[in-house]
Amino acid sequence: MSNCINSGINKVYILTQFNSASLNRHLSRAYNFGNGVNFGDGYVETLSATQTPGEAGKRWFQGTADAVRQFHWLFEDARCREIEDVLILSGDHLYRMDYMDFVQNHRQSGADITISCLPIDDRRASDFGLMKIDNKGRILSFSEKPKGQELKAMAVDTTVLGLSRDEAEKKPYIASMGVYVFKKEILLNLLRWRFPTANDFGSEIIPASAKEFFIKAYLFNDYWEDIGTIRSFFEANLALTEHPPRFSFYDAAKPIYTSRRNLPPSKIDNSKVSESQSLTLLSTEWQKAKNVFPLASMLIRHETGLRCLKTCCCVPNFWASVFNSRLTFFFILLQLVDSIISHGSFLTDCFIEHSVVGIRSRINANVHLEDTVMLGADFYETGEEKVALLAEGGVPVGIGENTKIKDCIIDKNARIGKNVVIANSEGVQEADRSSEGFYIRSGITVLPARCK
Repeated sequence: MSNCINSGINKVYILTQFNSASLNRHLSRAYNFGNGVNFGDGYVETLSATQTPGEAGKRWFQGTADAVRQFHWLFEDARCREIEDVLILSGDHLYRMDYMDFVQNHRQSGADITISCLPIDDRRASDFGLMKIDNKGRILSFSEKPKGQELKAMAVDTTVLGLSRDEAEKKPYIASMGVYVFKKEILLNLLRWRFPTANDFGSEIIPASAKEFFIKAYLFNDYWEDIGTIRSFFEANLALTEHPPRFSFYDAAKPIYTSRRNLPPSKIDNSKVSESQSLTLLSTEWQKAKNVFPLASMLIRHETGLRCLKTCCCVPNFWASVFNSRLTFFFILLQLVDSIISHGSFLTDCFIEHSVVGIRSRINANVHLEDTVMLGADFYETGEEKVALLAEGGVPVGIGENTKIKDCIIDKNARIGKNVVIANSEGVQEADRSSEGFYIRSGITVLPARCK
């Protein structure tokens, strides 16, 4: 949605399906005329899967193409009669793109369909659907996750799309991003007449159309992440904590728009939100040293002189020795650990390490979060409500004292008590333990919304 707004595209339909109530609510709050982004003469409308007359109308959306087909009549609506091109986007991708450059390239080339694509190296190429192009960027064929000789056969000269010679040698493949622009009449023809039973654009309609229609590749050589799995969602969120992050929300010219919540700043009491907290110590004297030099401020004597390392600073990759009248020890700083704290949260005497903390989160004393995505809460509990809950043996929203959590996704409004340890110590990859209040997906512990 933010890419559409920043690109000047103001006529948007959003097709939603499973468990879409919270998504629909977010869309109505963020992108309506009353209190969200103002679209002038444009509109943002949510199209949920609905039953219609006939046997086919009883089905859910069967795929991307089927979803668009079920609402094809909208393209003949009075508001859409003058539209020439239709941009089709996936809702589970993270990237920043100017769609008008994409559409302009499509129109100038005279293509029937244009596909945005990424240049890919050998290491990752077999994880994607790849495309073969000619020396003018026209797509000739497709191959889904090829390997071996089939993979080598899909190598192309990516300088045709604008890469430098050096970069083209490193990235000789192009992968579809699942971002398309169609001429409107071509789209309707494909959905209604040529492929009336095909369910998916990427795996069915577009590959089958390559010989009959002019399909062109458009190069997008920037950050892009498909967040279609629990693992990719988890990693993409934690990647935002890198320094610098591969994707940044801090672009004033192309901001990310969302609903306004009017929340106060987060309150952080006696806590360490660290970006340089991973130390590997090379001496058994560390336990003694902690008592002599508080971690919050250590004096480090190095060849270049006296340095001061604080938990909020980064001193990358150097050996140092600290001298005291009684002991000597050595350590090496191995990595930067960063965290993001959203607004309206309360953090008290806790340690947040390489984690993302969502809105209205409440994290109590001696809690340690590591590699965790905490989505926060939809509401605050008053002091009286918390006292009443505790008196009845209940658990307030948030994380209780002395709890340790690692490699975890915590959905909204979770209630986690005191002295809890949540860690996949056995390395389980997949598990359904709903009776115990959690799931494991790709090795990541997932606590569902409103869990206790």
